[in-house]
Amino acid sequence: MDQADTPRSDKATETTKKRPPRGTGRRLHGAIAHKIGTAIVSGVYAPGDILSSEVDFSEILDVSRGAYREAIQVLAAKGLVESRPKAGTRILPRHRWHLLDPDVLAWAFAGEPDTQFVRDLFELRAVVEPAAARFAAERRDRGDLKAMKDALAAMRRHTLATDAGRAADRDFHDAILRATRNDVLMSLSASIGAAVSWTTQYKQRARALPRNPIPDHAKVYDAITAGNGDAADAAMRALVDLAFDDTRSAMPEA
Repeated sequence: MDQADTPRSDKATETTKKRPPRGTGRRLHGAIAHKIGTAIVSGVYAPGDILSSEVDFSEILDVSRGAYREAIQVLAAKGLVESRPKAGTRILPRHRWHLLDPDVLAWAFAGEPDTQFVRDLFELRAVVEPAAARFAAERRDRGDLKAMKDALAAMRRHTLATDAGRAADRDFHDAILRATRNDVLMSLSASIGAAVSWTTQYKQRARALPRNPIPDHAKVYDAITAGNGDAADAAMRALVDLAFDDTRSAMPEA
């Protein structure tokens, strides 16, 4: 029996083999949303599938129907599902999903992420970040440079094998986006930061990082500090390309 023929109740059971801890409020419905969202993004549920009823899912999860409804509202706000009276909760087509939402990115990387999705993320970065580095070189101020320098120092101190080092990596990319003085680019900060963090963690699941990427970041910083837009663009393009090469080597197909 293929996935499309799998009974909804069986899928719900598969999704909830490990029940989220009992609790109340945001933590509980967040845990439910994480569990169901991960199942959707990983393909346990396919677009067009109808989730089990509110009553069934609540019993399987051992949570209140109210907590389950709140979790579904979270998923709906992120474009993953649509709920209609009498029709139930349906998984929406992938093009409706808010794929750059930090939570959706986290759910995608909770298991083995789709190879094409990883490629898509790096294509986005290759479009956005070199241009952002160019703008940053032309528009940055002392505060921006200090933020980049501090983040770079923290990356060196902690390394990207640690949570603190990956947080500093996010801060570095965030500082560049803020230095563009472009509100639309700055609005991508959380998404770009999440993509950077999750792909960095992904590369280290089975082995250590294949090389130290911090010198690549330093080249971007040096070019921005020098106010050289062409060099900043080229350095960031090289950083993203090398990061994709490292990530591709960690993919199962490699």
